[in-house]
Amino acid sequence: MSVTTPRSGPAVGGGARGGGSGPAVRVEPVRGRRDLRRFIDLSWRINAGDPNWVPPLRSDLMTVLRRGKHPFHQHASVEYFLAWRGDRVVGRIAAIVNRTHVEFHEEPLGFFGFFEVERDQEAASALLAAAEDWVRARGMERIRGPASFSTNDETGLAVLVDGFEHPPAIMMAHNPPYYAELIEGAGYEKAKDLLAYMVEGPTPPERLVEGVRRLQQRVGVRIRPVDVRRFGDEVAIIKGIYNTAWARNWGFVPLSDAEFDHLARQLRPVLEPRLCLIAEVGDEPVGFALALPDYNQALRHLKDGRLFPFGIFKLLWYRRRIDAARVLTLGLKPGFRRMGIDAMLYLRIFEEGTKLGYKRAECSWILEDNWDMRRGLERLGAYVYKTYRLYEKAL
Repeated sequence: MSVTTPRSGPAVGGGARGGGSGPAVRVEPVRGRRDLRRFIDLSWRINAGDPNWVPPLRSDLMTVLRRGKHPFHQHASVEYFLAWRGDRVVGRIAAIVNRTHVEFHEEPLGFFGFFEVERDQEAASALLAAAEDWVRARGMERIRGPASFSTNDETGLAVLVDGFEHPPAIMMAHNPPYYAELIEGAGYEKAKDLLAYMVEGPTPPERLVEGVRRLQQRVGVRIRPVDVRRFGDEVAIIKGIYNTAWARNWGFVPLSDAEFDHLARQLRPVLEPRLCLIAEVGDEPVGFALALPDYNQALRHLKDGRLFPFGIFKLLWYRRRIDAARVLTLGLKPGFRRMGIDAMLYLRIFEEGTKLGYKRAECSWILEDNWDMRRGLERLGAYVYKTYRLYEKAL
């Protein structure tokens, strides 16, 4: 597939390159390792002037994108595209058909992801059109994004639309402010906002501490950290909770065993066991929560996204200065919700994080209409400090 668009006027100005007169935009599929490197390298050029952008690890991104390496590709079809003006790459996109999503939700919905582009409406529209054509040709009737690759993946979900003054927490997206404008300019409408909450302060509200303690005694809930000596068994317990707890969430797609195991391997080196908690009622695991040290505080110093040969030493040096965490997931099995167990998990993370020297924590992402979760966080003193957006378009 190749899409060529003639110049019909000046593109929107700004960004890495503002458009203006020049060759027509053409969109072509990625072919070979050289194109894949161009696909990856574009992020550095687009975001070079943003002091808050944190470069991804190139090795991790290469693993995600290569079809034979990441388990997502076992149940999905993906095509990557580059937008060119002459011999210059000006944008990129991935078109995605996730068969698990189609079957689980019984809806013909495709996705786009890994969206990066200069501030050029013509190039952005051409990239999105290429993704639309590709998923439409595979029977999809709508397209949603950005999702890289899905709500379960670690490479970034949705477009940041508010909170650009703050750097991203670990495994969260960050993008130029004009992306929402370009996506909306291509005919997309908001599908859902995803919120990031911030919790700060040395101590949680005393009324919450007392309330949780009384509740924990009455309900008989045990909150315990994962046992890293039994890591495989603990992962199996969490897997069972995860695919049950989130089954009815908007946009949720169950993780395959291979995906869950891959994610566990990715997270294990940065896991702090005291911040990975399992809630049990009697002998039954009923919920879990996971917070990670915000390694982005260290990764932002690896400007080229490479651990070797010297990046590893920077990472080891700067990780000692990490003073924040991100709570990236918390869930309870049906039948154990609205019992206050979520507050118990949040409070335990707050207390353990404080002992570890963390001054604040991001809790993300939270669906804008998940009022149970939002109210629980706000009782903890949390406030919304970033907003991300997923877009959708009928085909």
